[in-house]
Amino acid sequence: MPHTSAAKKALRQSQKRRLQNRTQRSTLRSLIKRYLTTVENPEVSVEGKRTLLSLVSKKLDQSAAKNLIHKNAASRTKSRLALRLNKVTQG
Repeated sequence: MPHTSAAKKALRQSQKRRLQNRTQRSTLRSLIKRYLTTVENPEVSVEGKRTLLSLVSKKLDQSAAKNLIHKNAASRTKSRLALRLNKVTQG
């Protein structure tokens, strides 16, 4: 346990940040899962899938800008999601 008042404050701040990051990361993962289920669904139009991909890409870039995830991880995820969409639309 922290002894100094500065250490106690730092602990409070880090716990608060951890909870915020956790919820934001969870929201991002949920959005990605929603996109993946939408891509596999043949009833959804290609245009709807592309719109959702752009939304997911935007959220990934925002998360990388806030250092929630690494920028290369965001780029890699966007690339894989786009590949998944291309496979479904071509095949």
